[in-house]
Amino acid sequence: MIRELERFLAQHRREAYTLFRRCLDLGRPVLQRTDIMPEFEAFCREQDDSKKCDEGFSQVIRSIQEAVSTPPDLYLAVRANVARWQFVHIQVETASCREVDVSEYLHVKERLAHPAAETDNWPLEIDLTPFERGFPKLHEVRSIGRGVEYLNRHLSGRLFDRDSDGRRQLFRFLKMHECQGQQLMLNDLIRDRAELREKLRDAVDYLETRPLEDTWAEVGHELKRMGFEPGWGRTAGLMAENMSTLSDIFEAPSPENLERFLVRIPMIFSLVILSPHGYFGQSGVLGKPDTGGQVVYILDQVRALEQEMLRSIHEEGLDIEPRILILTRLIPEADGTTCDQEVELVTGTKHARILRVPFRNQKGELMREWISRFEIWPYLEQYAIEVEKVVLAELGGRPDLLIGNYSDGNLVATLLSQRLGVTQCNIAHALEKSKYQQSDLFWRDHEAAFHFSCQFTADLIAMNTADFIITSTYQEIAGTREVIGQYESYSSFTMPGLYRVVSGVDPFDPKFNIVSPGADTEVFFPFSETDRRVESLMPEIKDLVKGNARSDARGFLNDNDKPLLFSMSRLDRIKNMAGLVELYGRSDVLREQANLLVAGGYMDPHESQDDDEAKQIEAIHKLFDEYDLDGQARWITMRTDKTQVGELYRFVADSRGAFVQPALFEAFGLTVVEAMSSGLPTFATLHGGPLEIIEHGKSGYHIDPLRPVEAAETMAGFFSGCREDATLWNSISDGAIQRVASRYTWQLYASRMLSLSRIYGFWKFMTNIERQETRRYLEMFYTLVYRKLAATVPGQ
Repeated sequence: MIRELERFLAQHRREAYTLFRRCLDLGRPVLQRTDIMPEFEAFCREQDDSKKCDEGFSQVIRSIQEAVSTPPDLYLAVRANVARWQFVHIQVETASCREVDVSEYLHVKERLAHPAAETDNWPLEIDLTPFERGFPKLHEVRSIGRGVEYLNRHLSGRLFDRDSDGRRQLFRFLKMHECQGQQLMLNDLIRDRAELREKLRDAVDYLETRPLEDTWAEVGHELKRMGFEPGWGRTAGLMAENMSTLSDIFEAPSPENLERFLVRIPMIFSLVILSPHGYFGQSGVLGKPDTGGQVVYILDQVRALEQEMLRSIHEEGLDIEPRILILTRLIPEADGTTCDQEVELVTGTKHARILRVPFRNQKGELMREWISRFEIWPYLEQYAIEVEKVVLAELGGRPDLLIGNYSDGNLVATLLSQRLGVTQCNIAHALEKSKYQQSDLFWRDHEAAFHFSCQFTADLIAMNTADFIITSTYQEIAGTREVIGQYESYSSFTMPGLYRVVSGVDPFDPKFNIVSPGADTEVFFPFSETDRRVESLMPEIKDLVKGNARSDARGFLNDNDKPLLFSMSRLDRIKNMAGLVELYGRSDVLREQANLLVAGGYMDPHESQDDDEAKQIEAIHKLFDEYDLDGQARWITMRTDKTQVGELYRFVADSRGAFVQPALFEAFGLTVVEAMSSGLPTFATLHGGPLEIIEHGKSGYHIDPLRPVEAAETMAGFFSGCREDATLWNSISDGAIQRVASRYTWQLYASRMLSLSRIYGFWKFMTNIERQETRRYLEMFYTLVYRKLAATVPGQ
């Protein structure tokens, strides 16, 4: 990339000056790709020689993600490929360039936001590279998000070569398994790995003489005498298969055999899921501040995990009841929800419970009211200590796995993992840094409202201490060729006056794995399955959508024969529901083709406890008035009854309507999956997860909410196309249903999650994958930086 730029500068000095001068003349200190590309396209149109904008140079310019304007110079951040960065200093007047390191580039940015940075020659600089040099990393972009596959391939050969003690460690690993006082896998009659290999041969020979369906009750007495304990499998056939696989691993290990064996080891009987912020409950909480898809995700996740744990424990030949604990915050002033209850059983499960632990201030006083997710940072350390006590008392010992959710839950998982020595999994759901442009560089401007200094620091610590990280899509990790991934944005950044990160989160780290969630198939199923539908809800839904004035709705529909364009989301700026209403209001052709139905928030902004939501409510009311939408649009309050929501999707499908998800950025898009599984053709933002969920033109359509005119034309074109071709709607509807069924189900999710937990737990034991040096460094960072930042958050 740099060579292409140097070539162009050498051959076309005058033209280069013209192009880069245009960028300087914009007068903005930091330019984004969306600022630069229009200037480049205008420059190319003005050239009389097309070779001056040839493919090589064009590719360089299109790879610029950011430019820092320091007249008369420019500094460029060039992303030649996913997660591959170069930084360049352009001397505009001489049309020359030189490559600079990330530290210099960040220093130039810092001077823009924080003048004192000019004289600060020794800022706190975070660089995790020295601790990672000996650890294997991915190399290919296509391998990002498939960390466990790489780890097995790389480490299985290294650990089990002739000079390694990997086989001895594997023997030690098998000896350590027990649950509730019951020894599993091996007993003390087998004293070393050589003896284990001999006994495995004897055991397989014995099992092959037995009926395949024999259980431990029939064969256990003989296997126990050889040195084996339960856990090898439910039947003699499965026991023999697993023992043979282990023999093969000792003989000549392969990644395939290793994974096949590891995913069947009885390791996961209890797990703790951490989600401290918001109102976490099973009903009446959706739409409340900080409460949305994450709650639905976790509850559906827990139901699926319990079923998979029951299945795997049965296959392992054990009769042990799994335990799943969701740890969240107790809110005494619970606003009519169950969040003031210390214990709540999870409906649809037998072994999962919600446990609520309160926040306490520095004086030890219980905090009674809801606290924004942006202001909870001072409470989390003491919260983690109290959660530890509750978990140990409830389980009678350590859990087998910790799963953190969002920035706060991930930080608590980090603190607990350090104290308990338990495998840690992180799930971000969404990272705020990606939502707010330049939120790191101008963090001081946001500090009073959002306290990003705490959040970004917590993210950096938790991501690098997790044993593995689950993402719903590839884009969460590494974005696209044009867009930076959420995690990738933490690879290098600066918070002037606080610290500079030159090497933070590496997207090529094998801890990243893509495991996509699904929709609850008991609730979200195709509209065509009429025997499963809840017909008793139809009168209520018809009145809600097409009825007269009511307190929880605004607007009405004059032409009920038009299809419905439906959207449902909490109301905040990023979800862009007001943007959708404006898009619809401005598009005469879309208004002619379809009615608009939006669900979210309250009718009265004063009912909201969230300032962002209140502003969005006011904005939507103004848009209804400005574009005279009464008669073509209906706005209803947020729906929290899942069964009703499922029927609402299907009701829209009955009208041959469509669903639209217009977010400015969406980490995954659970409503997209729900709508598609209901059979609704779906339009969704291309900024984030929906770009992967939807196959454009086959199972739905991508739209760019930043280009509202084009988005409106795409949606209007679909509806007009359906009028001309009666098969189009059915084709996209069927494609949506098939896409979800093949890729986005909770059964697939739970199976993969537990497999990863076993494999990373094994590698943590075998290779000290937790990387103690990194952990110790980050513990210091937590103590010296995070604690001080958290102490500045008011209210505690």
